Amino acid sequence: QVQLVESGGGLVQPGGSLRLSCAASGFAFDRYAMYWYRRAPGKERELVAYISSTSEFIAYEDPVKGRFTISRDNAENTVYLQMNSLKPEDTAVYYCKANRPPGGPDYWGQGTQVTVSS
Repeated sequence: QVQLVESGGGLVQPGGSLRLSCAASGFAFDRYAMYWYRRAPGKERELVAYISSTSEFIAYEDPVKGRFTISRDNAENTVYLQMNSLKPEDTAVYYCKANRPPGGPDYWGQGTQVTVSS
């Protein structure tokens, strides 16, 4: 059974940091690209960061460049999102996604809430 379980969300003050984790099971994690998405209240879900199966390729969307870092540990079947210098506009539910190109299915986690507020 495929599972993606996010953790590490919570309430943090502006300027603070959080580290999200996404633990995967039930599929060949090291063959899948991994993504972090987020959905802010009243907004569409948006891509945050991407990492290829071997960590060779990494990309970030502009709002998080220089503040967020995606990484993965294929031995632990886990992908991480280190979030620094958090802003109120980073408040969202954060989801991880697994995808095996080309044309493979998407697997999604249930999400973890991140709230940035003073």
